[in-house]
Amino acid sequence: MRTFIVYIWLVTTLLPTFSQWGTIAYYQINKQYITRVLCQNRDKPQLHCDGKCYLAKKLKEQQEKKDQQTSDFVESIPLLQLFTSPIAYFEFAQTGSPEVKQLNFSYHLATYQAPLSTFVPPPCA
Repeated sequence: MRTFIVYIWLVTTLLPTFSQWGTIAYYQINKQYITRVLCQNRDKPQLHCDGKCYLAKKLKEQQEKKDQQTSDFVESIPLLQLFTSPIAYFEFAQTGSPEVKQLNFSYHLATYQAPLSTFVPPPCA
Protein backbone atom coordinates (compact mmCIF):
# COMPACT_ATOMS: atom_id res chain seq x y z
CA MET A 1 0.00 0.00 0.00
CA ARG A 2 2.81 2.38 0.92
CA THR A 3 4.65 1.78 -2.37
CA PHE A 4 1.41 2.33 -4.29
CA ILE A 5 0.98 5.73 -2.66
CA VAL A 6 4.60 6.60 -3.43
CA TYR A 7 4.12 5.65 -7.10
CA ILE A 8 0.93 7.72 -7.36
CA TRP A 9 2.68 10.72 -5.78
CA LEU A 10 5.67 10.28 -8.10
CA VAL A 11 3.49 10.12 -11.21
CA THR A 12 1.44 13.18 -10.22
CA THR A 13 4.61 15.11 -9.45
CA LEU A 14 6.46 14.23 -12.63
CA LEU A 15 3.52 14.25 -15.05
CA PRO A 16 3.73 17.98 -15.87
CA THR A 17 7.40 17.50 -16.71
CA PHE A 18 6.59 14.80 -19.24
CA SER A 19 3.78 16.72 -20.95
CA GLN A 20 6.18 18.44 -23.36
CA TRP A 21 7.84 15.13 -24.09
CA GLY A 22 4.42 13.68 -24.80
CA THR A 23 3.71 16.45 -27.29
CA ILE A 24 7.04 15.84 -29.02
CA ALA A 25 6.40 12.09 -29.08
CA TYR A 26 2.92 12.70 -30.54
CA TYR A 27 4.52 14.89 -33.22
CA GLN A 28 7.10 12.23 -34.08
CA ILE A 29 4.51 9.46 -34.25
CA ASN A 30 2.01 11.46 -36.35
CA LYS A 31 4.48 13.52 -38.36
CA GLN A 32 3.00 12.61 -41.76
CA TYR A 33 -0.56 13.43 -40.71
CA ILE A 34 0.51 16.72 -39.12
CA THR A 35 2.49 17.65 -42.25
CA ARG A 36 -0.43 16.87 -44.60
CA VAL A 37 -3.37 18.19 -42.54
CA LEU A 38 -2.38 20.44 -39.63
CA CYS A 39 0.72 22.25 -40.91
CA GLN A 40 0.24 25.96 -41.62
CA ASN A 41 2.83 25.83 -44.42
CA ARG A 42 1.54 22.69 -46.21
CA ASP A 43 1.06 24.63 -49.43
CA LYS A 44 4.74 25.76 -49.35
CA PRO A 45 6.85 22.56 -49.51
CA GLN A 46 10.05 24.54 -50.25
CA LEU A 47 10.09 25.71 -46.60
CA HIS A 48 10.50 22.09 -45.37
CA CYS A 49 8.40 22.89 -42.32
CA ASP A 50 7.20 19.29 -41.93
CA GLY A 51 4.74 20.28 -39.19
CA LYS A 52 7.32 22.02 -36.99
CA CYS A 53 5.08 25.08 -36.95
CA TYR A 54 2.32 22.95 -35.42
CA LEU A 55 4.75 21.52 -32.86
CA ALA A 56 6.01 25.00 -31.94
CA LYS A 57 2.43 26.25 -31.58
CA LYS A 58 1.46 23.35 -29.30
CA LEU A 59 4.59 23.72 -27.16
CA LYS A 60 3.96 27.45 -26.83
CA GLU A 61 0.34 26.79 -25.78
CA GLN A 62 1.53 24.33 -23.14
CA GLN A 63 4.11 26.80 -21.82
CA GLU A 64 1.54 29.61 -21.63
CA LYS A 65 -0.90 27.31 -19.83
CA LYS A 66 1.82 26.29 -17.38
CA ASP A 67 2.78 29.93 -16.80
CA GLN A 68 -0.87 30.86 -16.21
CA GLN A 69 -1.29 28.01 -13.71
CA THR A 70 1.88 29.08 -11.92
CA SER A 71 0.80 32.71 -11.71
CA ASP A 72 -2.67 31.67 -10.47
CA PHE A 73 -1.04 29.48 -7.84
CA VAL A 74 1.28 32.28 -6.71
CA GLU A 75 -1.61 34.72 -6.50
CA SER A 76 -3.63 32.28 -4.38
CA ILE A 77 -0.88 31.87 -1.78
CA PRO A 78 -1.75 33.83 1.35
CA LEU A 79 0.55 36.72 2.15
CA LEU A 80 2.79 36.21 5.13
CA GLN A 81 3.77 39.50 6.71
CA LEU A 82 7.29 39.22 8.03
CA PHE A 83 7.84 42.76 9.22
CA THR A 84 5.47 44.97 11.15
CA SER A 85 5.52 48.61 12.11
CA PRO A 86 6.28 49.44 15.74
CA ILE A 87 3.14 49.12 17.79
CA ALA A 88 4.00 51.27 20.78
CA TYR A 89 6.88 53.19 22.26
CA PHE A 90 7.70 52.22 25.83
CA GLU A 91 9.81 54.32 28.18
CA PHE A 92 10.84 53.61 31.74
CA ALA A 93 10.03 56.40 34.17
CA GLN A 94 12.62 57.23 36.82
CA THR A 95 11.37 57.44 40.39
CA GLY A 96 14.01 59.64 42.03
CA SER A 97 17.76 59.56 41.87
CA PRO A 98 19.40 56.19 41.85
CA GLU A 99 21.62 55.24 44.76
CA VAL A 100 25.22 54.75 43.88
CA LYS A 101 27.10 52.26 45.99
CA GLN A 102 30.76 51.75 45.64
CA LEU A 103 31.69 48.13 45.58
CA ASN A 104 35.13 47.04 46.66
CA PHE A 105 36.41 43.69 45.61
CA SER A 106 39.66 42.35 46.77
CA TYR A 107 41.08 39.08 45.70
CA HIS A 108 43.26 37.12 48.03
CA LEU A 109 45.31 34.68 46.09
CA ALA A 110 46.80 32.05 48.29
CA THR A 111 49.15 29.36 47.14
CA TYR A 112 48.76 25.86 48.31
CA GLN A 113 51.39 23.24 47.98
CA ALA A 114 50.56 19.63 48.69
CA PRO A 115 53.09 17.67 50.68
CA LEU A 116 55.02 15.35 48.40
CA SER A 117 55.38 12.61 51.00
CA THR A 118 51.68 11.76 50.95
CA PHE A 119 51.49 11.51 47.17
CA VAL A 120 51.15 7.87 46.10
CA PRO A 121 50.73 7.05 42.40
CA PRO A 122 47.88 4.68 41.50
CA PRO A 123 48.78 1.04 41.14
CA CYS A 124 49.31 -0.28 37.63
CA ALA A 125 47.09 -3.16 36.67
